[in-house]
Amino acid sequence: MPERIPQQASLFAGLTTEQKAALYESAAQLFSDNKRALFDRLAPLRTRHISVVLEDVYQSHNAAAVLRSCDCFGVQDVHVVEKNNPFNPAGDVAVGSSKWVDYYRHASIGEAYGYLRRQGYRIVATLPHENDQMIGDLDISQPVALVFGTELTGLTQEAIDGADAYVKVPMYGFTESFNISVCAALSLFSLTERMRASDIAWHLGPDALLDLKLHWAMQAIRDGEKVIKKLMEEV
Repeated sequence: MPERIPQQASLFAGLTTEQKAALYESAAQLFSDNKRALFDRLAPLRTRHISVVLEDVYQSHNAAAVLRSCDCFGVQDVHVVEKNNPFNPAGDVAVGSSKWVDYYRHASIGEAYGYLRRQGYRIVATLPHENDQMIGDLDISQPVALVFGTELTGLTQEAIDGADAYVKVPMYGFTESFNISVCAALSLFSLTERMRASDIAWHLGPDALLDLKLHWAMQAIRDGEKVIKKLMEEV
């Protein structure tokens, strides 16, 4: 996906739902029927009820692996804090997932937390903590932003102190921690499976769903953003 900037208006913000639907119909003529069928099937399965925060992930293959897990589990948004380490989701590990998942860059953990709280998220840090709970016991009735730290030192004290809750993944071996990408995959599997089996309103609304499909269309069309902007003049 094109990188999203926090609080930036959507490219399609000025369009009605009907206009977005008409725009998507026009855009869909420019890519294959198979791709359209895939978009139509997968978009309703995406969620922003659960989001991921990555604080200063150092190794690009770990960042790419987390994006791949988010895509596989239908988690649409990843928030990246780049205080010391640049975020680079490209590469074979991502298997193209960076095209289909939105990611937002933040200069600090405080900035990321502030943005997410304004969106209604509860901030949950992943680490052993005196007030922690197992990932399977976490209350997900409210939108959750799951926070993961860098490979070498974990979450900063600022990230820990600013969290609303703490969770850990069960471990029964001598090793004291999972690799960050493994921890993210296990955590997302646990939370998204419970979410999808619940009566929580986790789906995207009609406008957000069309926005998502239009952004995906831009990835499927050569010079997609330029083409979509041209089509917008006709709706």
